Amino acid sequence: MKGKFWIILGVIALFVFYGITVNNSLVSQEENVNSAWAQVENQYQRRADLIPNLVNTVRGAADFESETLTEVIEARSRATSVNIDANDLNNPQAFQQFQEAQSQLSGALSRLLVTVERYPELQANQNFRDLQSQLEGTENRIATERRRFNQAAQAYNTKVRRFPASLIASIAGFEQKEYFQADEGAQEAPTVDFSN
Repeated sequence: MKGKFWIILGVIALFVFYGITVNNSLVSQEENVNSAWAQVENQYQRRADLIPNLVNTVRGAADFESETLTEVIEARSRATSVNIDANDLNNPQAFQQFQEAQSQLSGALSRLLVTVERYPELQANQNFRDLQSQLEGTENRIATERRRFNQAAQAYNTKVRRFPASLIASIAGFEQKEYFQADEGAQEAPTVDFSN
């Protein structure tokens, strides 16, 4: 009788130890996802901080289209007003809303930079060229950090879904995280027209 008791107690202890190990592993991976998310937010904030300087430099061109500047300013306002907390990374609607706001800002900036090509005095302005270079670098950093976030989310999501860790994850409340997706129409090649 005593032998069975110790065997059962040993098996229970193994399950408890395994559960604690899996839980700790999930916590570590979730923190990796949160850290990667913080880096994505840092780069988006850097871009948002550069935009007022870019707009003010462009605004200095006397005949520059105010509609284009207004579009960039409004897109920046929308993008900075849509915040997503690391706790909401498993909320598809909030994540999509955040991604759409950032994509709208990217689109407005792209249109601004294309419009600037018609203004040689702006292209000759060293401040504008410096800001444009910083903005391009920031866009590259954003892409890098989004990729790193997706990698961290993939590792975490895989752990959450694999059996038997999935049992511990469901009991402890670990949920899958969302991924950044390509913007709609990104698979289509852009039209290049050199006729102008």
